[in-house]
Amino acid sequence: MLIRLRSRRSVLVWLVPFLWTVVLGLWGLSREGSVWRDEAATWQVALRSTRDIARMLEHVDVVHALYYLFMHALFEGFGPSTTVLRLPSVLAVAAGAACVAEIGRRLSGNPVGLGGGMAVGLIPSVQFHLQEGRPYALVAAGAGLSTLLLVSILQGGTNRWGRWAAYGCTVLVCGLLNWLSLLILPAHLATLVWARAERGTWVRWAAASTAATAGVTPLIFFSRTQSGQVSWIPPLTWHMLIGPAVLLAIAGVGTLLDRPRARRLSAAAVGLPLLAVPQLGLIGLSLFKPLFVDRYVLFSLLGLALMIGVVLGALVGAVQRRSRNAAHWVVPVAVAVASVALLPQAIAKRSPHSRVDDVLAAAQRVERWERPGDAVLFVPAARRDTKLVSPHAFTGLQDIALEDTPERSATLKGVERDAARIRAEILARQRVILVTDAEDVSRPASSARDRAKMSTLREHFRPVDDEQVRGRRVLVYERCTPGPPS
Repeated sequence: MLIRLRSRRSVLVWLVPFLWTVVLGLWGLSREGSVWRDEAATWQVALRSTRDIARMLEHVDVVHALYYLFMHALFEGFGPSTTVLRLPSVLAVAAGAACVAEIGRRLSGNPVGLGGGMAVGLIPSVQFHLQEGRPYALVAAGAGLSTLLLVSILQGGTNRWGRWAAYGCTVLVCGLLNWLSLLILPAHLATLVWARAERGTWVRWAAASTAATAGVTPLIFFSRTQSGQVSWIPPLTWHMLIGPAVLLAIAGVGTLLDRPRARRLSAAAVGLPLLAVPQLGLIGLSLFKPLFVDRYVLFSLLGLALMIGVVLGALVGAVQRRSRNAAHWVVPVAVAVASVALLPQAIAKRSPHSRVDDVLAAAQRVERWERPGDAVLFVPAARRDTKLVSPHAFTGLQDIALEDTPERSATLKGVERDAARIRAEILARQRVILVTDAEDVSRPASSARDRAKMSTLREHFRPVDDEQVRGRRVLVYERCTPGPPS
């Protein structure tokens, strides 16, 4: 009976955080029916055929190849919707929370496991990606699973190749979703050093890690030919290090409370490297090439959650010395207090305004204002994602700058005509709808094509409707002096 009771409690330690995170993810999942530009890329690529996706990956976004093919399969099976777009991330983060809970339970007991697992879904950065149609949550789930596999191997004293094969495959899949997730390997290396693993464990870990890295290496080299895609990332500055410093300070408190010792596998021996190594590794890489974007190492926050669990576990131990009954309430009360304190953040993350823009809101304005014979322009050309995600809103509108569609040109935004041809096409119209960025986030037109669009509209047209909505701006222009095209 006692064994059965303990078994049920063990299941609840990971099941409760899993369900808790799913609930957090399903809350406000549609974000009021909004989709922002990053998710729009996933959406419009997932709608393409497998052949068209493969052709596009030769030129752009090869780093997301596996994720796009995965989402294409989901869209094919269930149809495109914000639920299908985001539900994989919800389930992935929930799986990551369950892994953290199980790791904490195995290493330090139920309070650490439950506290760490519940903390995952409350971390603000995680809440942002909990409802995001991008691959970073899936990587976090894989990082949690690979770490759990490593812990089970080290704890069980078994070096069966089956578990190591599962470990290597998990790291490989994570690397194919985002090759920067390979930073988890030096984190696990630090754990092996800390625990002073046996020689056989080192050999098998090295084999599994080498195989996974070899499988990702072609993607790494090929993606370097598309490095212009990350040219928008600013160089590393001191203020960017404040966030990682705060996270490491929290983990440091957990480490002091855990008091890890050499040859002993503890929560700190797993959680601290899982947090610190990817964060510091990304900072190191960014000294040579700007790459410091926190979502690239989102998976490291599982280490933070585990260390928060250690802090809660220490608090439970302190209370338990005075009152065993009161100790049972420490984790639930801490989660409740944290939930209330972070409620404004949670609500904000589920608002359309939490993202830089909303392509669907802009499409609705276009649909409301369009008339038969109208033309449409996009500045910059990447704002064509509004049309690609909501083609029904642009029925009857002529995309006069477009030379070749995204599908035929194997690009994300299509190929546009030269500046002179675009100017001639604009002057042949009486009404033009422009979709662009809102004033507070817009940048000056950088290409000759975009400058031609804007100058022609300013010189020969006047705006008759103008509305800014959720980071995008839709304007309707009418010809000032109707007449033959210039």
